[in-house]
Amino acid sequence: MPAVAQPCSEEVFVLKARIKFRKYGVMKFIGHLDVMRFFQKAMRRAEIPIAFTGGYSPHMIMSFANPLGVGLTSDGEYFDVELTEEIDMEEAVSRLNQVMVEGMEVVTMVPVSEDKKRTGMSIVAAADYVSTIQTGAFPEDWKERATGFLNQPEIMITKKTKKSEKEVDIKPLIYQFEIRGDGVFMQVATGSVENLKPEVVMQALCQYLGVDTERVSFSHHRLEVYADMGNREFVSLNKVW
Repeated sequence: MPAVAQPCSEEVFVLKARIKFRKYGVMKFIGHLDVMRFFQKAMRRAEIPIAFTGGYSPHMIMSFANPLGVGLTSDGEYFDVELTEEIDMEEAVSRLNQVMVEGMEVVTMVPVSEDKKRTGMSIVAAADYVSTIQTGAFPEDWKERATGFLNQPEIMITKKTKKSEKEVDIKPLIYQFEIRGDGVFMQVATGSVENLKPEVVMQALCQYLGVDTERVSFSHHRLEVYADMGNREFVSLNKVW
Protein backbone atom coordinates (compact mmCIF):
# COMPACT_ATOMS: atom_id res chain seq x y z
CA MET A 1 0.00 0.00 0.00
CA PRO A 2 1.44 3.42 -0.93
CA ALA A 3 1.98 5.97 1.79
CA VAL A 4 -0.49 8.79 2.27
CA ALA A 5 0.45 11.64 -0.06
CA GLN A 6 2.31 14.57 1.49
CA PRO A 7 2.24 18.14 0.18
CA CYS A 8 4.69 18.69 -2.65
CA SER A 9 5.42 21.31 -5.27
CA GLU A 10 3.11 21.56 -8.25
CA GLU A 11 5.79 20.27 -10.66
CA VAL A 12 6.46 17.02 -8.77
CA PHE A 13 4.22 14.36 -10.28
CA VAL A 14 4.68 11.11 -12.13
CA LEU A 15 1.51 10.90 -14.16
CA LYS A 16 -1.96 12.30 -14.63
CA ALA A 17 -5.10 10.22 -14.31
CA ARG A 18 -8.78 10.73 -15.12
CA ILE A 19 -11.40 9.36 -12.75
CA LYS A 20 -14.95 8.63 -13.85
CA PHE A 21 -17.66 8.39 -11.20
CA ARG A 22 -21.40 8.06 -10.75
CA LYS A 23 -23.55 10.39 -8.66
CA TYR A 24 -27.04 9.22 -7.75
CA GLY A 25 -29.68 9.02 -5.01
CA VAL A 26 -29.62 11.68 -2.30
CA MET A 27 -26.15 12.77 -3.40
CA LYS A 28 -27.77 14.62 -6.29
CA PHE A 29 -28.53 17.39 -3.80
CA ILE A 30 -24.83 17.88 -3.01
CA GLY A 31 -23.27 20.82 -4.84
CA HIS A 32 -19.95 20.88 -6.67
CA LEU A 33 -17.84 22.32 -3.83
CA ASP A 34 -19.07 19.62 -1.46
CA VAL A 35 -18.36 16.94 -4.07
CA MET A 36 -14.82 18.29 -4.41
CA ARG A 37 -14.31 18.23 -0.62
CA PHE A 38 -15.74 14.72 -0.47
CA PHE A 39 -13.21 13.43 -2.99
CA GLN A 40 -10.36 15.21 -1.25
CA LYS A 41 -11.20 13.25 1.90
CA ALA A 42 -11.75 10.05 -0.08
CA MET A 43 -8.31 10.39 -1.66
CA ARG A 44 -6.71 10.57 1.77
CA ARG A 45 -8.70 7.65 3.17
CA ALA A 46 -7.98 5.49 0.13
CA GLU A 47 -4.27 6.45 0.33
CA ILE A 48 -4.10 7.64 -3.28
CA PRO A 49 -0.72 9.38 -3.86
CA ILE A 50 -2.15 12.60 -5.25
CA ALA A 51 0.08 15.64 -5.82
CA PHE A 52 -0.37 18.94 -4.00
CA THR A 53 0.25 22.51 -5.05
CA GLY A 54 3.14 24.35 -3.48
CA GLY A 55 3.11 27.47 -1.32
CA TYR A 56 1.81 28.18 2.15
CA SER A 57 -1.64 26.71 1.51
CA PRO A 58 -1.14 23.50 -0.52
CA HIS A 59 -4.17 21.72 -1.90
CA MET A 60 -4.75 18.58 -3.94
CA ILE A 61 -4.37 19.02 -7.67
CA MET A 62 -7.72 17.97 -9.15
CA SER A 63 -9.76 19.43 -11.97
CA PHE A 64 -13.41 18.57 -12.58
CA ALA A 65 -14.84 18.42 -16.10
CA ASN A 66 -18.12 20.34 -16.39
CA PRO A 67 -19.46 19.83 -12.83
CA LEU A 68 -23.03 18.61 -12.54
CA GLY A 69 -25.76 20.95 -11.34
CA VAL A 70 -27.57 20.38 -8.05
CA GLY A 71 -30.52 18.01 -8.43
CA LEU A 72 -29.12 16.06 -11.38
CA THR A 73 -27.85 12.48 -11.29
CA SER A 74 -25.15 11.06 -13.52
CA ASP A 75 -23.36 7.95 -14.74
CA GLY A 76 -20.57 9.97 -16.33
CA GLU A 77 -18.77 12.51 -14.11
CA TYR A 78 -15.04 13.12 -14.47
CA PHE A 79 -12.10 14.76 -12.77
CA ASP A 80 -8.36 14.77 -13.42
CA VAL A 81 -5.67 14.32 -10.77
CA GLU A 82 -1.89 14.42 -10.69
CA LEU A 83 -0.17 11.50 -8.94
CA THR A 84 3.24 11.44 -7.28
CA GLU A 85 3.90 7.77 -8.03
CA GLU A 86 2.80 4.94 -10.29
CA ILE A 87 -0.20 2.98 -8.99
CA ASP A 88 -2.39 0.12 -10.14
CA MET A 89 -5.48 1.89 -11.51
CA GLU A 90 -7.88 -0.99 -10.86
CA GLU A 91 -6.67 -1.28 -7.28
CA ALA A 92 -7.09 2.47 -6.84
CA VAL A 93 -10.71 2.24 -8.03
CA SER A 94 -11.33 -0.58 -5.55
CA ARG A 95 -9.79 1.36 -2.66
CA LEU A 96 -11.77 4.49 -3.51
CA ASN A 97 -15.05 2.58 -3.66
CA GLN A 98 -14.34 1.16 -0.21
CA VAL A 99 -14.54 4.69 1.20
CA MET A 100 -17.44 5.93 -0.95
CA VAL A 101 -20.86 6.71 0.53
CA GLU A 102 -24.21 5.62 -0.91
CA GLY A 103 -24.80 7.72 -4.00
CA MET A 104 -21.17 7.89 -5.14
CA GLU A 105 -19.29 5.22 -7.10
CA VAL A 106 -15.96 5.37 -8.92
CA VAL A 107 -16.24 3.63 -12.30
CA THR A 108 -12.80 3.89 -13.91
CA MET A 109 -9.40 5.48 -13.48
CA VAL A 110 -7.17 5.81 -16.54
CA PRO A 111 -3.87 7.57 -17.34
CA VAL A 112 -4.15 10.66 -19.55
CA SER A 113 -1.94 13.13 -21.34
CA GLU A 114 0.12 15.60 -19.32
CA ASP A 115 -0.77 18.33 -21.84
CA LYS A 116 -2.49 21.11 -19.89
CA LYS A 117 -4.61 21.86 -22.97
CA ARG A 118 -6.14 18.36 -22.81
CA THR A 119 -7.60 18.45 -19.32
CA GLY A 120 -11.11 17.11 -18.95
CA MET A 121 -12.33 20.63 -18.25
CA SER A 122 -10.88 22.03 -21.48
CA ILE A 123 -11.88 19.27 -23.93
CA VAL A 124 -15.53 18.71 -22.96
CA ALA A 125 -17.75 19.33 -25.98
CA ALA A 126 -21.00 17.36 -25.55
CA ALA A 127 -23.05 15.31 -23.10
CA ASP A 128 -25.92 12.82 -23.20
CA TYR A 129 -28.95 13.24 -20.94
CA VAL A 130 -32.24 11.50 -20.28
CA SER A 131 -35.02 13.72 -18.97
CA THR A 132 -38.28 12.42 -17.51
CA ILE A 133 -41.39 14.05 -16.06
CA GLN A 134 -41.21 14.30 -12.29
CA THR A 135 -44.45 16.14 -11.55
CA GLY A 136 -47.36 17.04 -13.81
CA ALA A 137 -48.08 15.47 -17.17
CA PHE A 138 -47.77 15.93 -20.92
CA PRO A 139 -50.69 15.49 -23.35
CA GLU A 140 -51.43 11.85 -24.23
CA ASP A 141 -50.11 12.31 -27.76
CA TRP A 142 -46.90 14.08 -26.74
CA LYS A 143 -44.59 11.33 -28.00
CA GLU A 144 -46.00 11.51 -31.54
CA ARG A 145 -45.90 15.29 -31.55
CA ALA A 146 -42.43 15.53 -30.01
CA THR A 147 -40.86 13.67 -32.93
CA GLY A 148 -41.11 16.89 -34.94
CA PHE A 149 -39.45 19.03 -32.26
CA LEU A 150 -35.99 18.98 -33.82
CA ASN A 151 -37.38 19.38 -37.34
CA GLN A 152 -38.28 23.00 -36.64
CA PRO A 153 -36.24 25.54 -38.63
CA GLU A 154 -35.22 27.11 -35.33
CA ILE A 155 -35.88 26.59 -31.62
CA MET A 156 -36.02 29.97 -29.94
CA ILE A 157 -35.83 30.50 -26.20
CA THR A 158 -35.60 33.65 -24.10
CA LYS A 159 -32.22 33.90 -22.42
CA LYS A 160 -32.22 36.11 -19.37
CA THR A 161 -29.17 37.91 -18.02
CA LYS A 162 -28.81 40.29 -15.09
CA LYS A 163 -29.31 43.28 -17.37
CA SER A 164 -31.45 42.10 -20.28
CA GLU A 165 -33.28 39.39 -22.17
CA LYS A 166 -32.61 38.14 -25.67
CA GLU A 167 -33.96 35.50 -28.03
CA VAL A 168 -31.54 32.66 -28.75
CA ASP A 169 -31.80 29.78 -31.23
CA ILE A 170 -30.73 26.61 -29.38
CA LYS A 171 -31.28 24.19 -32.27
CA PRO A 172 -27.59 24.22 -33.36
CA LEU A 173 -26.67 23.11 -29.82
CA ILE A 174 -28.93 20.03 -29.87
CA TYR A 175 -27.07 17.24 -31.62
CA GLN A 176 -29.54 14.40 -30.97
CA PHE A 177 -33.10 14.27 -29.69
CA GLU A 178 -35.38 11.24 -29.45
CA ILE A 179 -38.10 9.68 -27.30
CA ARG A 180 -36.94 6.77 -25.17
CA GLY A 181 -39.68 5.05 -23.21
CA ASP A 182 -41.38 7.69 -21.09
CA GLY A 183 -38.44 10.06 -21.30
CA VAL A 184 -36.44 12.17 -23.71
CA PHE A 185 -32.86 11.40 -24.73
CA MET A 186 -30.77 14.31 -25.90
CA GLN A 187 -27.17 14.99 -26.81
CA VAL A 188 -26.32 18.65 -26.40
CA ALA A 189 -23.36 21.01 -26.53
CA THR A 190 -21.52 21.07 -23.22
CA GLY A 191 -18.41 22.87 -22.05
CA SER A 192 -16.79 26.28 -21.83
CA VAL A 193 -17.36 27.21 -25.50
CA GLU A 194 -21.02 26.22 -25.89
CA ASN A 195 -23.21 24.88 -23.10
CA LEU A 196 -26.87 23.91 -23.20
CA LYS A 197 -28.62 22.63 -20.09
CA PRO A 198 -31.21 19.83 -20.45
CA GLU A 199 -33.77 21.84 -18.48
CA VAL A 200 -33.65 24.54 -21.17
CA VAL A 201 -34.38 21.94 -23.87
CA MET A 202 -37.33 20.59 -21.89
CA GLN A 203 -38.70 24.10 -21.43
CA ALA A 204 -38.51 24.58 -25.20
CA LEU A 205 -40.26 21.23 -25.68
CA CYS A 206 -43.03 22.38 -23.34
CA GLN A 207 -43.50 25.50 -25.44
CA TYR A 208 -43.61 23.36 -28.59
CA LEU A 209 -46.27 21.11 -27.06
CA GLY A 210 -48.24 24.00 -25.58
CA VAL A 211 -47.62 22.84 -22.01
CA ASP A 212 -47.46 25.34 -19.14
CA THR A 213 -43.91 25.07 -17.76
CA GLU A 214 -45.24 25.97 -14.32
CA ARG A 215 -47.31 22.77 -14.21
CA VAL A 216 -44.55 20.26 -14.94
CA SER A 217 -41.11 19.51 -13.56
CA PHE A 218 -38.42 17.13 -14.76
CA SER A 219 -35.61 14.96 -13.49
CA HIS A 220 -32.42 14.98 -15.52
CA HIS A 221 -29.81 12.22 -15.66
CA ARG A 222 -26.47 12.62 -17.38
CA LEU A 223 -25.33 9.48 -19.19
CA GLU A 224 -21.93 10.47 -20.56
CA VAL A 225 -19.60 13.38 -21.32
CA TYR A 226 -17.61 13.63 -24.55
CA ALA A 227 -14.64 15.31 -26.19
CA ASP A 228 -14.85 16.29 -29.86
CA MET A 229 -12.04 14.69 -31.86
CA GLY A 230 -13.05 16.77 -34.88
CA ASN A 231 -16.19 17.11 -37.03
CA ARG A 232 -18.37 16.02 -34.10
CA GLU A 233 -16.59 12.73 -33.65
CA PHE A 234 -17.46 12.45 -29.98
CA VAL A 235 -15.44 10.19 -27.67
CA SER A 236 -16.13 9.68 -23.96
CA LEU A 237 -13.57 11.34 -21.70
CA ASN A 238 -12.24 8.09 -20.26
CA LYS A 239 -11.16 7.07 -23.78
CA VAL A 240 -9.24 10.25 -24.56
CA TRP A 241 -5.60 9.67 -23.69
